[in-house]
Amino acid sequence: MAQNNCYYNESMQFFYDKVGKRQGLNSTMLITVQVVGSTFCIFILVANSMVIAAVITNKRFHYPFYYLLANLAASDFLAGIAYVYLMFNTGDVSPTLTIREYFFRQGLLDVSLSASLANLLVIALERYISVMNWKVHSNLTKRRVILLIVLVWSISIFMGAVPSMGWNCICSLDSCSAMAPIFSRSYLIFWSVSNLIIFVAMVAIYMRIYAYVKRKTTMLMSHTSSSLNRKRTPIKLIKTVMAVLGAFVVCWTPGLIVMLLDGLKCEDCKLQKLKSLMLLLAVANSVMNPCIYSYKDEEMWTTFKNLMRCIGNGTRRQRSTRANAKPLGSSQDASTSPPASEERKSDDNGSLDS
Repeated sequence: MAQNNCYYNESMQFFYDKVGKRQGLNSTMLITVQVVGSTFCIFILVANSMVIAAVITNKRFHYPFYYLLANLAASDFLAGIAYVYLMFNTGDVSPTLTIREYFFRQGLLDVSLSASLANLLVIALERYISVMNWKVHSNLTKRRVILLIVLVWSISIFMGAVPSMGWNCICSLDSCSAMAPIFSRSYLIFWSVSNLIIFVAMVAIYMRIYAYVKRKTTMLMSHTSSSLNRKRTPIKLIKTVMAVLGAFVVCWTPGLIVMLLDGLKCEDCKLQKLKSLMLLLAVANSVMNPCIYSYKDEEMWTTFKNLMRCIGNGTRRQRSTRANAKPLGSSQDASTSPPASEERKSDDNGSLDS
């Protein structure tokens, strides 16, 4: 039905014809995208499932940081599902989709990617609170962590649903995007700029952490000749922070810029050729997150090994007991679980130094 020049009953072929800029992938590129994408998705699903399982089974991970880490893993898990769905509903299938099916396809992807980004920001804030107080873990209560998690998903679902709620070009074909033919260009500008602002906020937070940790570490080294553990902890945090920033810049900035250029109607930018590659690059961030936040944690690695070794060999209670009984090494960083002795200190004063 078309009312007031709106085209809700048309298939996506109608909108692709209107924008007139759809360029299908050749067979080689399509196969490459599907193979690489499938590999990414398998890793995303398996790795993030293990992160969630590790946080649930190991009592050493029952802290605000790890609850947020598990939520990040959940959002990245959804990103893997969203990309699998996209791969089976793209290419020659895209023009045959209904408007509702297209909104669902894009909304699922937008929700998962928005949730990943929002989780990264929340984790940055949690780390900021902890490091500024020179503590291993923040004093966030479980209730506040749950509220943060609910807020993350509420905002992400809203961001994914906004186009289907009216911010689209179904009734204004002149404002349609070339990359997403029923999305309004103004929405793409809003989405890309808002995410770039979050990126800038994350950079500011992490640079503040970097400066504080560097100053604090220098003070400890000049006044203390013992407790090497405490001096190594902030140094390793700096490396983790820089790795997070590097991964985010590489994976997200190009896609956001391409989306912004599409919103600004850059007709000479040949954005269609970059669309699939930018999407792969963005999804790659969900691959890197478990590696950066989890796999550099020796206790997390130990829990992973126990989970894999004990599948079909022992009960969940036995696996959890072995993981919880594992003493931590001296190479833990401030973003990971402290050694048993440090945990007891944290219970008394919650600080890295006495």
